[in-house]
Amino acid sequence: MSKEITSRSEDYSQWYNDLVIKGNLADYSAVRGCMVIKPYGFTLWENMRDVLDKKFKETGHTNAYFPLFVPKSLFEAEEKNAEGFAKECAVVTHYRLKTDPNNKGKLIVDPDAKLEEELVVRPTSEAIIWNTYKKWIQSYRDLPILVNQWANVVRWEMRTRLFLRTAEFLWQEGHTAHATKEEAIEETEKMINVYADFVEQYMALPVIKGYKTENERFAGAEETYTIEALMQDGKALQSGTSHFLGQNFAKAFDVKFLNKEGKEEYVWATSWGVSTRLIGALIMAHSDDDGLIIPPRIAPFHVVLIPFLQKNVEERQVIEDKTYEIKQQLEAKGLRVIVDLDDTKRPGFKFAEYELKGIPVRMVIGPRDLENGVVEVARRDTKEKKSYTLEGLADSISQLLEDIQQSIYDKAVAFRDEHITKVDSWEAFTEVLDGKGGFILAHWDGTGETEDKIKELTKATIRCIPLGNELETGKCVLTGNPSKQRVLFARAY
Repeated sequence: MSKEITSRSEDYSQWYNDLVIKGNLADYSAVRGCMVIKPYGFTLWENMRDVLDKKFKETGHTNAYFPLFVPKSLFEAEEKNAEGFAKECAVVTHYRLKTDPNNKGKLIVDPDAKLEEELVVRPTSEAIIWNTYKKWIQSYRDLPILVNQWANVVRWEMRTRLFLRTAEFLWQEGHTAHATKEEAIEETEKMINVYADFVEQYMALPVIKGYKTENERFAGAEETYTIEALMQDGKALQSGTSHFLGQNFAKAFDVKFLNKEGKEEYVWATSWGVSTRLIGALIMAHSDDDGLIIPPRIAPFHVVLIPFLQKNVEERQVIEDKTYEIKQQLEAKGLRVIVDLDDTKRPGFKFAEYELKGIPVRMVIGPRDLENGVVEVARRDTKEKKSYTLEGLADSISQLLEDIQQSIYDKAVAFRDEHITKVDSWEAFTEVLDGKGGFILAHWDGTGETEDKIKELTKATIRCIPLGNELETGKCVLTGNPSKQRVLFARAY
C-alpha cells in the first residue's frame, strides 16, 4: 500500500479523498463546497462526455444551451419542482457592487442595483427550457423536440464531497417534448438504457435499472427511472436518472400544440441527466489502496512508456528512439500514450506514481529487453507483469486493454452479486445492513410512511423497484403488512 494513501479498511472516506487529491483529479477551491477539476480529472470527464454525447446524437438528440439564471416567477411555475429544490437554490438579488464609502478598499452591494425580479441560479433547467418551448411549439409538426445541454448547475449542499456532492457540478440534462404519452415514456426508458449501457460498457460498472418510489422521485416527475451501482464499502450510488414528466411542465407553462385532428393538447415531457458524480462512482467501485483503477475505454491515457535511460549518450538515444517508435505504433491503433523521460526520478517512484493515477498499462523499455526483442508490461488492475515481444506489440497491447476492461467489469459484477441479499425479517434486514452491507431485497408494504420509518431507523432507502421485478407475495419487513413484491434497499451516498 502506498504510504501516501489511507487504506480503505482504516478510513474509507479519507481513502476516497486521498485518491481524488493525490490522483490529481480535483482540488478544493476558495468557494465553499465547490471544487477545481484538474486537467487529469477533466480529461477523464471529457472522455466520458464524448462517449455519451455520441450516444445522444445517435439516438436523435442535438445540443443546445440555455441561461444559467432562471427568473424566480418561472421557477415557481411548477409547484412540486420549485418546492423540491427550494432549499438548495442560490439566488441573485443585485446586479452591482460599489466601493464602501467608509472603506475604499472594500466592495459592498449597491442597494440601488436591486433586481426587479430575483434570479435563481439553475439547480436544473426545466423551468427556463419549458418557458422557451412555449415559443417553439404550436403544432404536432414541431414535435418531437430532442434537446440536450452540457452545463453546470448549482445546488447549495450543506455537506459536500469532491465529485459526489458539490455546490456546483458539471452535467448534461436532456429535455424532450412529445406529442403522445407513449412516445414520452418510450424516450424515458430509452435514455435510462443508454445510461446503463455507458456505465456498464465503458465504466465497467454493473448497475441495476429500476424506478423510484413516489417519495424518491424527481420533483415534478410522474415517474423516475434510475440506475443504481454498488460501491466497495457496501453503499449504493444513484448513477443516472431519466424522468417521465407527464404534462406537468407543459401545463405549468401553458405549452400546447394542435394535433393531427386540429385539437389542442398539452405536450408530454421527459428530462434525464448524469453528472461528474460518475467520476466518484468510478473511483469508489474499482480503485484499491495503491490508487486509482480506471477502465481503459475512458482512461485519460491507456499506456505509459518508461524507458530505462542510459548515461551513455548513444545508448540513451537508441532507447529514446525505440520508445517513440513504440509510441507511434500504439497511437496508430488509437491508443492514448505518454512517455516519461524524467531521469530525476527513480523507476520505483514512477511505478508508484502511475499506479496512483490508474493508467491501465505500464511498459518498461530497457536495453537488455530490447536486445531480446521484448518489453516488460504491467497491468494496473492485477499488477501482473509479463514480457511481450516487439513483433505485433500494438495488437497485443490493444487486446490486453480489452482484457483489462472485461476483468474490471467481471470483478465489479462478482462483488455486486455477492452483496445482494434477500431478507424476510427486520432482524435480518438490520443485521445485513450493519454487517456486509450492499443491496437488500426485501418486502415493503408500499406506503410512504413505512418507507420513511425504515429510513429514520436505519438510514437505508429504497433505491429502486427493479425493472421487470417479479411479483411475489410476502410480508413487509418492518410492518408485517401484505406486500406484492420485493424492492431494493441500501444505504447510499
